[in-house]
This record gives sequence, structure tokens and C-alpha cells, in this order.
Amino acid sequence: MYLPRSLIAHLYTHLLHSTHPLSSPALLLVSLEPDALCACRILTALLKRDYIPHKIQPISGYNDLARAGQELVRPMRTTDGGSGGVVICLGVGGLVDLESLLGLEEEASGANYGGVEIWLMDARRPWNLSNVFGGRGDSLSGEDELPTRIPGLDRGRISRMYKPGKGGIVVFDDGDVDEEMEREREAYCALEQMPELGDDDLEDEESDQDEGPEDEVPTSGQAGRKRKAWDDEEETEDEGRPAQRRRSNSSSPIPSSPTRPPRRGLAILGHSSDFSRSDSIARSSPPLQIERQPSAKTLRRRLLKLRAQHNKVLEKYYSLGTSYSEPISSIVYSLASELGREDNDLLWQAIVGVSSLELYGRTPTGLGLTSSQKGWHGSRGDQIRALLQDEVRRLNPVDLKDITREANLGESGGVIPTHARSPTDNSIRLSPEPRFLLIRHWSLYDSMLHSPYLGAKLHIWTDNGRRRLHKMLAKMGVSLSQCRQNYTHMDMDLKRDLRQKLLHFAPVYGMDGLVPGATNRGAGKEGWGFVRCWGWKACLSAIDVAVVLGAILEVGSAINNSLSAPGSSSPPLPPTPKSLDSQSNQNDPPKTDEEAIQDAVTSRFWLAYDALTSPNLLTQHVPIAQNLHRAILRTGTALIAKQQLRHLRAFRMTIVKDGPDVPLFIHPGALVKLALWLQEAVQEMEGKRGKSSGSELVIAGLDEPRGVYVVVGLGGGGTTVQSKEKEKRRAEKLKQKQEKREARRLEKAERKQREIERRLANGEDVDEDEEDIETEEEDSSESESEEEGEEVDQRKGAKRNRFGIAFQEVIEETGARVKVDSFDHCVVEVRKEDLSGFLEQLSLKAIVG
Repeated sequence: MYLPRSLIAHLYTHLLHSTHPLSSPALLLVSLEPDALCACRILTALLKRDYIPHKIQPISGYNDLARAGQELVRPMRTTDGGSGGVVICLGVGGLVDLESLLGLEEEASGANYGGVEIWLMDARRPWNLSNVFGGRGDSLSGEDELPTRIPGLDRGRISRMYKPGKGGIVVFDDGDVDEEMEREREAYCALEQMPELGDDDLEDEESDQDEGPEDEVPTSGQAGRKRKAWDDEEETEDEGRPAQRRRSNSSSPIPSSPTRPPRRGLAILGHSSDFSRSDSIARSSPPLQIERQPSAKTLRRRLLKLRAQHNKVLEKYYSLGTSYSEPISSIVYSLASELGREDNDLLWQAIVGVSSLELYGRTPTGLGLTSSQKGWHGSRGDQIRALLQDEVRRLNPVDLKDITREANLGESGGVIPTHARSPTDNSIRLSPEPRFLLIRHWSLYDSMLHSPYLGAKLHIWTDNGRRRLHKMLAKMGVSLSQCRQNYTHMDMDLKRDLRQKLLHFAPVYGMDGLVPGATNRGAGKEGWGFVRCWGWKACLSAIDVAVVLGAILEVGSAINNSLSAPGSSSPPLPPTPKSLDSQSNQNDPPKTDEEAIQDAVTSRFWLAYDALTSPNLLTQHVPIAQNLHRAILRTGTALIAKQQLRHLRAFRMTIVKDGPDVPLFIHPGALVKLALWLQEAVQEMEGKRGKSSGSELVIAGLDEPRGVYVVVGLGGGGTTVQSKEKEKRRAEKLKQKQEKREARRLEKAERKQREIERRLANGEDVDEDEEDIETEEEDSSESESEEEGEEVDQRKGAKRNRFGIAFQEVIEETGARVKVDSFDHCVVEVRKEDLSGFLEQLSLKAIVG
């Protein structure tokens, strides 16, 4: 089931009215990522205000999710002694069937959910359609095989008449399901209502197709053809009702010719004079139009064909690859706004969650670089950011004197704020944030040096790139001694003129998107960032907070984590998988170490959870983020300098297995950031060389203690101008093909109609199966044209990240010991000895269509 965006508060309102002191607490399953963490903070604030008991469980992967289903979710069912309740999944389970993963499958007693209602909020796509259009609680009644109609539920869509509390899976729709998935909805619901066909039916269908040409009789053999039909009719009449029962309930062969009308059959079986008389009447009088009922074989063939068409729609949806939609922190803030509970704290948490997506490369085309210089999600991201800006203006009104001062400054305005206006200032402000990294907590030089965008444009991994950076600073009139000290201690005149100088000199080096554009006298401010102050304690931007939270979740709280051992108090290791290898080997840590690592992961989650609302904790852990990004620059520079980026058939590949920073990159989040840095560098280098090849990248980080490689596949970058022109040419060719096919179809239909009229005029019989075969030929040609007409969408979908699909195909073909435990299916763990064969087979896959 799915909840439309317009009814986002429907379930929460019911939960508020139905909660009492004896109710079981709502269970929140939260993934280890800043967006889900911010959504969890917003939701728990709502639950606390409404005195709804709840508990939070961090989830690091599918193993954790399955364990939580067995230990926490199943005991909530009324059939297992619980009292039901609500389970809220934030960033977990959108790509899989939650009913089976959580252990809520239907049992022999007919109970499955047992009053447990699961709310699913996830930005990952594609949805598992079993969650979106299925997942109905208590949908079976008695011995019925088909789902009963639930009031307020129309083909998986919840309306205001729907009454929660019966259990089931509810997907919170961000608008994609209602606006873009109507075809998938029709196909899924049609398949759900179709009767199941057994293997015997499929075998009979194949045999019928094989025997079809032998049963065909030329039109010249009309008398013999009629005689054969009468014999079949006599056999059917002799057998009586049992034959009819076999025709509907069994898979036995069924005659291809339908039965004749009784009056005409009796006349024919009588005397020869009756036959001649009826034949003369047929020649002299107009043909009698008889409505023929299709045979069971025809109906079965139509059912199989319709089933194949619907399955093709669903397969096309799943084969497009992974992508990301609206952040869940934005959806939960919409819930708070619908309830009238929004405030500055909740708004700030939503802003941090939305801002974090760009850091992890989560775009509409999957895990990779975004094609827009404006940042996350293109036009849809701009729309969400504009709504957040409106909320900032509404909840944080600006004094008239500040508006006047900003208007007087004009183009030279837009100073990056580094302190609050007063000791009690907790407001959120708009700021012209440049694409630097932690500029308030670093020197200007270090902030520019570690910026992935600026580093790629200047080729900062080379000596010439460093010299270009120095030259750019010199042109701006900023000395190296000034820019190497902390930004907050720089000369005030330099900070005041910094944005104007960047606007002037950045385009010279091809960095048009380095800073947002002009203020436009306070209107719009597209591309501006968000800054919040906590009095004199701290002044942080949303990007800075997201960077620090991500570092805490990835590497823990120890500052010198780059040299930390797996057994340290805050190890950077992810949870140890249990099913990598069915054969135990000595490299796997014992169970006590697994529990220690799991405890460390949980402690990192709670530390980030507390830091989100504590400026002191955030500032204390800024060195963690700085240390991580220093390691990214060092490692990325070393990989490019040593030419370890190998260009395979379908992608580029590199392995991180040497150096002091290797322990940092066994966490998928840190490895993704390194891969994004490399991908942006590769894209810039290829652009300088005039090449238009894709920027798909596979990077592997060695986890020596466990004997595995963490492998990440990045792809689905922005569409180039050349690919857009090719897409346009393909669309024109497909349009011409469709016009030709339509003309052929109309000509064939007219020819068929003339043939039918000729046969009826001559008193000849029109074979129903022959009509059906011709109709199938028409449908097949139409389906071919539809498939080709959808090739443009297929190719657009191929621009998404398809590494998850390719990984699965390689696992099935090679039998490599691979673990898919991350919620991002383009992140896997491969045994050390299986990596070479895995990558070799992967290079043969079509990552991009």
C-alpha cells in the first residue's frame, strides 16, 4: 500500500488518537546515514510532543534488519503474544520485500502481520512493488484465494476512508508513485488478480502452438472442414457435462473449433434435402452474424500473452537501475508542517538531511556525480531548496536594517557569516556558500585544497595544479600567509571582498559554479546555502554539519583513526558479515569481536544522534572530518600519480590496498567519498583531453583482518551534449518506424476485414482461432513498436547506476563469495581471492546501455 503525499498526516493522526498508556512503543528502524538520522530526529520530536512512546534501533544492513525483524518486530504480532503496533523504517528496506525480510510471511493459520503496521520511508529507487501495491494487512478472509476489498484502498492507494490498525506495509509516497508509476500500478494489480497457471497449462500451450500448423485446412476444403467440426461436436455432446468440467478445470487438450449452434447442427445431421435447401438459402440471403464465444485454449493463450506484457512492464521498471528521490528528512518535515508543529529546530534538521545527499553522490541517476552545477537533484532539488528557503524566511524574519544594508551593498554583498548577531541569536540564515570544505573551521587555503570541485578543476593532484591555485589566490590579492591562517582570523576586508573576487576570477579557470550568483536584491538567491548560529557558541553551515555527521558515522570519534586497529575502542570497521563464506576460515573474527564491532557501530550512531542538536559535540568532532578528507586527498593523489586507475571495457577500476589510510576506506561511506573525488577528477581529465567516454568507476578497499574487499560501483553521471544529440536522433528514427508500422497495421486490418466479408458473403466459415492468430500477429507487431518506442526511456534509465544489477549477474555466473549487505546495492563485499575473477566478469557487463 502507499500513502499519497496529500494524506501524509493520515496515519500519524490515527496513531495519536489510538495511543494509550498500555500501547506498545513505536519502533524506529534507522539506517546509518545523515539523512535518515535527521528524519529520525524530526520524527522523535513529534512523538515526544504527543507523548507517544517509542524506541530507536540503528540498522547497518540487511543482516541487522532481518535480526531486528526476528527479535523486535515478530514479537509485536498479536499472534505471537504482542499487542500490534507501528514499525517505522527510515532509509531501510525500500528495495526489498519487507514482509519476507522481517519474517512476517503468511502462516498456516492465515495470519501474517498480526496488527503490525510498517511505515516505510526511503529515498532509494526502484521501489519493491510488493511493498507499494501489496502489503495489505488481514487481506485474506476464510478460504478465499483472492484479496478482499478493503474500504479506503484502491489498487494499493490509500484514501481518507482507510482505517489503519489492521497491519500491513505502508509506503510514504513523495509524489513519484502517483505521478510516474501508473503503468506499473496497472500491471501489478492486473497480475495480482489473474488466476495462477500451472506447469501443465504452460506445457499444453507449447504443444498447442506446435500442433497449430498441422490443424490448419485450406479454405478450398470447406466440406471436409465442416464434416470434421461436426464429428468433434458429436464427441463433445456424447461426453456431456464431464467434458465441460474438464474444459474449465483441467489442462487436457481442448478442441480448437467452437461448437455449432444447435438448430443448424440438427438440420445438417438430418436429411440430404435439408442440407441442399439450407445451402441454397445461405447463398441467396445475407449472412447470419453469429457471436462466437472464444474457446478455453484461446482464453488461456490470451491470458498468457497478457501476463507476459504485464511482467515486461515490471521487469523494465526493475532493470532501469538504482536512483534516489526526495530525501526522507524532507518528507518527515512535510509531516510536521502538515500537523502544524514546524519550528526552527525541525527545519534545521531537514536542511541538514537534504544537504547531505550531495556529499554522498545521491542523485536522480544513482550513486555518482550530478550533472547540474547547482548541486543535488537538478530541478527537483532546486524546488525543495526553494521551499526550504521560504521556510527560513518565514520562521526567521530579518530586521529592516539588515535588509537595507544588504540592498546597499548590492553585488559586493553576500559575506559568509561566521558569527551570530547576538548572544541569543539561534536563527537560520541564507548564506552565499562557496563550494569549499569546512571553510569556517579551516584556513582558506586548506578549504580550497580539499574541495573536490575545485581540486578537479585545477588538477590539484599535480604540481601544476598547486601552482594554479597559488596563482589564482595571487590574482585575487590574497597572500599565502593570509590564506593559510584560520578563516575566522583573516583580514575583514579580504573576507568582505572574497565572494566578489571569486565571481570575477573563478570563470577564468572554468569554475562557474564555485560560488552562487548575484543576490538579485534579495529575491531568489538560487544556490545559496544555510547557516545557523547558537549564540557565541558556534556558527555552522548545513554542509559542515553533514560533513561532520558523516565522519562520525564512518570513522567514529577517535581523532587518529587512520592508524587505529580493528580492536580499538572506536573501530572504523563495519559490522562483520556472517554469510560471506559457508566454509569458515581463520580470518573471520570470533563472535566476541563481532559483538564489539556491532557495539562500536551503535555507539557511533548515538554519538551522531546527540551531535546533531549539540554545537559543542559538532565542533569537537570537526578534526575527525578534516582527517578523513586529508586522507581522501592523499589517497586520491597517490592513485592518480601511480596510474592505478585502469580503464577496463565498461568502466574504470582501482584498488586501495596500500598506505596508512587503508583502514579508513573499509567503510562504504568513506569509500564512496573517495570514489566521488576520483570520479570528478577523471571526468575533468577526460574533458580536457576531448574524450566523451563515461565516468563509471569501480573502487575496492582492502579489509585485511577479514580478508575481504569492499567494492563500490559509481555510475550514472550527467548526460553529455553528444549523448543528448544521439538520443534525439534515436527518437526521430523510432518515430519514423512507428509511423511505418502503423501504416502496415492499418493495411493489414483492412485486408483482413475484406477477407472476412468475402467469406461471410460466400457462406464460408470464419475460423475463430485463425482470427485469434492474426490478432496475435497484430498485437506482436504493436508490442514490438511499443518496445522500440520505449527504448528512449530504456536508454535514459541506463544512465542510472546499474552496478547493483551487474553485481548480481556476476554473482550468479561466477559463484563468487559476495555479500550484499548494504542498502545501496552497488556496494558489496567480495572475498579477497575472488576479486580478480569478479572484476574480470564484471568488465564484460553493459554497465551503460
